[in-house]
Amino acid sequence: MSDANVRIPADARDRLARIASSEGMSLRGYLSHLAETLLTPEERAERAEQARAALREWNGYDPSADEQAVLDAELDHRLREAGAA
Repeated sequence: MSDANVRIPADARDRLARIASSEGMSLRGYLSHLAETLLTPEERAERAEQARAALREWNGYDPSADEQAVLDAELDHRLREAGAA
């Protein structure tokens, strides 16, 4: 595998290095781990659709786009409240 250079602010690099160290990893290893485990937007959308399909099949749950928007707004509101506490 070839390496690539990525330019980021030194503060961000140092923070990532501290996080990696706390996990017993090198910064290089930690960033590789992130790249392997984080989902792309497309992968997240695919997983969300798979979850919706499983819910439809299991119990008929199938909210419309408007219902999803209301539920998303409620979740965002609750998360903001929890963060403020």
